[in-house]
Amino acid sequence: MGKLISRCNLCAFLFLCAIIALFSKNSSATDSIKAGEFINASTQILVSAKQKFVLGMFNPKDSKFHYLGIWYNNIPQTIVWVANRDKPLVNSSAGLTFNGGNLILQSERDEILWSTTSSEPAENQIAQLQDNGNLVIRSWSENYVWQSFDYPTDTLLPGMKLGWDSKTGLNRTLKSWRNQNDPSSGEFSFGIQLDGLPQLVLHKGQVIKYRTGPWFNGRFSGSDPLGDTAVYSTKFAYSAGEVAYSYEAISSLDIIFQLNSTGILLILHWDDGKKYWHLKYTLANDPCDQYGLCGNFGYCDSLTVNCNCLDGFQPKSRDDWEKFRWSDWCVRKDNRTCKNGERFKRISNVKLPDSSGYLVNVTTSIDDCETVCLNNCSCLAYGTMELSTGGYGCVTWFQKLIDITTVPAWNGQNLYLRVAADSVDSWKLIVGVTVSVASLIGFLVIVVCFNRWRRRKVKITTYEFQAQENDEVEMPLFDFTEIEVATNNFSFHNKIGEGGFGPVYKGKLSNGKKIAVKKLAEGSNQGQREFKNEVLLISKLQHRNLVKLLGFCIKKEETLLVYEYMPNKSLDYFLFDDKKRSLLKWKKRLDIIIGIARGLLYLHRDSRLVIIHRDLKVSNILLDNKMNPKISDFGMARMFAEDQTITKTKRVVGTYGYMPPEYVMDGYFSTKSDIYSFGVILLEIVSGKKNKGFFHLEHHLNLLGHAWTLWEEGNALELMDETLKDEFQNCEALRCIQVGLLCVQENPDERPTMWSVLLMLESESMLLPHPQQPGFYTGRNVSKTHKLRPIDQTPMISNNVTITLLEGR
Repeated sequence: MGKLISRCNLCAFLFLCAIIALFSKNSSATDSIKAGEFINASTQILVSAKQKFVLGMFNPKDSKFHYLGIWYNNIPQTIVWVANRDKPLVNSSAGLTFNGGNLILQSERDEILWSTTSSEPAENQIAQLQDNGNLVIRSWSENYVWQSFDYPTDTLLPGMKLGWDSKTGLNRTLKSWRNQNDPSSGEFSFGIQLDGLPQLVLHKGQVIKYRTGPWFNGRFSGSDPLGDTAVYSTKFAYSAGEVAYSYEAISSLDIIFQLNSTGILLILHWDDGKKYWHLKYTLANDPCDQYGLCGNFGYCDSLTVNCNCLDGFQPKSRDDWEKFRWSDWCVRKDNRTCKNGERFKRISNVKLPDSSGYLVNVTTSIDDCETVCLNNCSCLAYGTMELSTGGYGCVTWFQKLIDITTVPAWNGQNLYLRVAADSVDSWKLIVGVTVSVASLIGFLVIVVCFNRWRRRKVKITTYEFQAQENDEVEMPLFDFTEIEVATNNFSFHNKIGEGGFGPVYKGKLSNGKKIAVKKLAEGSNQGQREFKNEVLLISKLQHRNLVKLLGFCIKKEETLLVYEYMPNKSLDYFLFDDKKRSLLKWKKRLDIIIGIARGLLYLHRDSRLVIIHRDLKVSNILLDNKMNPKISDFGMARMFAEDQTITKTKRVVGTYGYMPPEYVMDGYFSTKSDIYSFGVILLEIVSGKKNKGFFHLEHHLNLLGHAWTLWEEGNALELMDETLKDEFQNCEALRCIQVGLLCVQENPDERPTMWSVLLMLESESMLLPHPQQPGFYTGRNVSKTHKLRPIDQTPMISNNVTITLLEGR
């Protein structure tokens, strides 16, 4: 929501302007200025006919400058257009005149700060602020000779256009504010790239930071929010005279697109009931959105946020790729191109590669597209596109294939990649197969028998899931003896932890690979349920911030889960130790918070089904050798169907201090349950203190209550871990605390989604609502006047809900 909240002082100013305009004898509130008229811009304003928009002077927070701008009349703190953004007024004394067919903003010293650029005669013209937020100069015949919609700043309103108009020669783009309190032109711009195929591009200075794919089938390839949605419809004009993108709000909704000062495009909807801007979509915020992240001939997998090389290509430097340095590109495995036998391989559901002018060639025929590309040795790939004249044409790529991303099927296209000819001629292959067939068959028999003995594939049937009955999954089955040897017969020295499932041991396989082994506690019915659940769920999940399950082992009463080994144990090992906590510097804590948020966002939004973890806590956040966080322990997790938002259970499982009230008291859980747990973890990370067991000399509140009290008193920074000292910036720390408090609000509907959480954490200028009282904010020995029971009482039974405590390691 960008500058919307951070311009907090504007609310009072705008209200004052409205009062002055409506009630002062020395002021006027009209929607227009006639030729030759003058208004004092410091005290007078224009108000559109239906009083929806206002034109006047404003002064940003902590700034000595004043600007002429347009804002919503009844929606506070929302500037949508600025006239003199790069030539501000030092004081508020300025005049706005309409002379010679142009509006002119002048200082008291007659310095021209801004003016329109109309060249039309001034006779019978007026300047008018319209109810769509457009400031126009028009004749009495309603013909516009100038309009503010042609000169956007950082906000796109319904009816405004981005792009090029041959009649006016304008190429309309959004330009960010310099920072949240400075409306001067920032370093980010967003508009339509005109060479090659039309695509929307975000620049930081002259450097491309993000781009959509080309326009195809009613939307930009790979950019779903820029197509039609339930709240707005879009239009893309593509002809010889115009290349422009615009949108219209459905019904009377207030929808704005805003490019914030950090280079993220926010799509916002005003919620009139709750009186705040609701974030609907974002652009240029996901890791795969970073332009050219995976280099030439690479593509970004939007689900795992990992780079891969296209078929037929390999990393130029495998060492760099293994260290996640992907920008060094991919190279062909076989450089012999333009040989007989070359073919095209279809790559489905991708955002098409960069379609700049020098990279593509467009023809009107798609029937012979493959042949045309195959006959040109420089052609790398081909695809189809919509033509401005109607129908579809052929587009071919040359020189490089860059900025490719896998996307959902409804928003992707097919790319046909040129694949090099086979490196072995057919006759040589036949001879080789004939000569070696006997030995090959014998070798395969040995391999098959060995693998059946060492790694049997078994099917696990879904246990206790609403979303996917009779689902099946295949996972490697380890030999029990091999795990015994790897863990030194489950020796005490190899034990690294213990949870609700049972003890955890480290081990080392015969091939040198380190593993972590969870051993089911004997006689644990709960453990059997967790085991089946975890194998089913985690086998389907692939993300860098989720722990990887390598396989499992079953032998009579013994049940084992085998994971990748995390050498730095769990987050609580460092966070709640007085000495080790100092090793977690502020930058690393921020990285851990962001990593957990990304993993949780994958579970809630980007995996095949919505997954609720239900036992998210600090001890379930494991750390790899680089201290990167990985969410673990999916034994309590549940899957939701896409259209399912909440459910109820009679068996409440989890850990006190991390479970939200609606779950503990009534058994209701949803993604907002995990959001609550994440908020607790976030506040624990910044404070270095446990929520459960927190003690303060002056009150009996838990950590959540303590944090909220400090926030309400304006002393939130007192929550910060004293070992961090001067490592953090105050604005960063306050933002983290505020996000944490928003996540743990008592009402689950008030808690943000993980998508919003991640955006709030990564955006310096995004608007953050004021947090309300946390759930379970009381502590031990509290007064009976508190409506919430203490969080550390013994297990309760409420409304036939059974609560099971799972203590952390």
